[in-house]
Amino acid sequence: MVTVGLAFVSALVGWSATAALAAYAQRRPSVASVAWLVAALGMTVGLSAAVVGAMFDFGDLTFRLLQIGISLVGPLYLGWGALEHGVRSFQGRFTSRLFVTAFTIVPLVVLSVDRLSGRFGASFPGLADHYDLIPRVLVNGAQAVALVFLVVGLIGVARRGGRDLAPDLSVLGLVALSLVLSVAVGRLGLGPGGPVLMLGAIAALWGACALGARPRRGLEDDYDDYDDYYDDDYVYDDDDDADAEPAASMEEPVRRKRRNADTYADHRGGAPVREAAPPRGRGVITIYTLAEGQSAGFDQLAAAVVAHVAEHEPDTLMFACHTVPSAPLQRIVYAMYRDELAREEHERQPHVMEFARRGAAFVTATNVIELSLSGAAASDGLAAMLMPH
Repeated sequence: MVTVGLAFVSALVGWSATAALAAYAQRRPSVASVAWLVAALGMTVGLSAAVVGAMFDFGDLTFRLLQIGISLVGPLYLGWGALEHGVRSFQGRFTSRLFVTAFTIVPLVVLSVDRLSGRFGASFPGLADHYDLIPRVLVNGAQAVALVFLVVGLIGVARRGGRDLAPDLSVLGLVALSLVLSVAVGRLGLGPGGPVLMLGAIAALWGACALGARPRRGLEDDYDDYDDYYDDDYVYDDDDDADAEPAASMEEPVRRKRRNADTYADHRGGAPVREAAPPRGRGVITIYTLAEGQSAGFDQLAAAVVAHVAEHEPDTLMFACHTVPSAPLQRIVYAMYRDELAREEHERQPHVMEFARRGAAFVTATNVIELSLSGAAASDGLAAMLMPH
């Protein structure tokens, strides 16, 4: 009866945590929050099956559900969420999604249909107690992939640094604790200790998501309160001085960009000759698909970040947000950087990180296309067009 009670408490906390994680994912939608929600759901379903197994002795169904939840789905999606939280590289994230798909579908099918051996009891059973070699190998592979994901996520957070280093490391530390506890219970069973450790795993994941969903006030302090910036720079009246101020704030960066472009052009008769620039520039096209009714909020965020880029990033040669007349819910952001270092500096800017954080609430899908500049032509008319009216 002790095992039954502990398993029931663990399952109850698991369902509460899953509901809380769903709320966090809705408040700050991201791939990481969804991955951790799937992990919590998988572990909770497994623990719910364990309540029935501890009460009436485990059987084929309850054992399979327990092991799929705490040995496969839980660890794999905990690790994947850690990578998505810590890594900003599109290639890295895309590769991780391929691995997650492969190590979810194949082991899930095998663990669902492979034959079981041995006699069941009321205690939490270990993976090797009833599964043969092939299911164990697949689960070991999935857990190894989860560990690699976790390590890569930690490295990504450490390399990014900044004032978010300590909170992000705390988030991933709690995720790592949840992963280790879930793997230990899945492998060893541990009798009455199994539900106790799973209670700790669920609590650690809950704490990680609560910490990750907490607003980061420090980012806003870096540029004098992001919210106030809208009121100061994007609400105008008929006063000429109000119209002139934002233009003056962007005038000098545009002049610097114009002078930089002139170093690659030959002026003859007042008109620049169009020549190919050295192939050092890096570009990124980001296509955002907005949620219905969220265009105004996203456009306000985009307008603010464009102005910040113009003021503070001389090595970002162009940063423009486009609407698409034929697709009202799409926005295209085109950025051109002097080199790869300039792009990395851009991605570490507080206003860019805050744009990514807040913009997630308005966006349903994002596609990123990376470019390497091989040739270009530009004129003074481009700089004039980008100046605010």
